Amino acid sequence: MPELIIIMVIALIVIGPQKLPDLAKSLGKGLAEFKKATDDFKQTIDAETRTTEEKEHLAKLAEAKAKAEAERLKEAEELRAKVEGHGVPAEEPKVEVAAAAVAVEPEKKPA
Repeated sequence: MPELIIIMVIALIVIGPQKLPDLAKSLGKGLAEFKKATDDFKQTIDAETRTTEEKEHLAKLAEAKAKAEAERLKEAEELRAKVEGHGVPAEEPKVEVAAAAVAVEPEKKPA
């Protein structure tokens, strides 16, 4: 606080009492514009940071989705292989039944 008073006294002596209010007004406007520009810059940086974070989050979600889809396809292939592996013995008795039916037909005597 004492330094500020010393600066104001020197400014009063150097600039003069008539131009000091105009200088203070100009200085106040300049500081207000500087503060506004700083706030705009901060908002821009925050928006860019949020955008970057959202893009990273979306990329992680897409990666997780792709991984889950790959796992689902792998499980589907494994299940298909199991079903096809069990399906082969189930078809064999049908072949035997068909072979037995063919064997019965030759026994018939033609008229």
